[in-house]
Amino acid sequence: MIRHVTFSEIKKQQEELGHRLRQARLNKNIKQQTLSDAIGVNRRIISNAEKGHASLETVLLILNALNLTEQLDLFIPPQPLSPVQLAKMQGHIRQRATGEQQETDTKNSVGANEGADW
Repeated sequence: MIRHVTFSEIKKQQEELGHRLRQARLNKNIKQQTLSDAIGVNRRIISNAEKGHASLETVLLILNALNLTEQLDLFIPPQPLSPVQLAKMQGHIRQRATGEQQETDTKNSVGANEGADW
């Protein structure tokens, strides 16, 4: 089920994410300029990110620089496969071992060369 989302809800979420990025930076006592130098972007990009205006790439750069990537599991936890996905995969999962292949000497087998002109 997909939920209808309004632009104002998204705007609030962007601002909240920016506020949290700012607070995380301040908690580590890091200046915007220091952070921007560390990730190789202009300080204005950090300022915009802290206002909620950032690309996903910028957010990830900031999280990595602040050593907060473990927070991603809290943000969006790894998703288990649904029962439907598991059922679809059943055809692709090995059900039994094939055992060891025994080599047969086809040259010496009876009827092995019948009909072969080589």
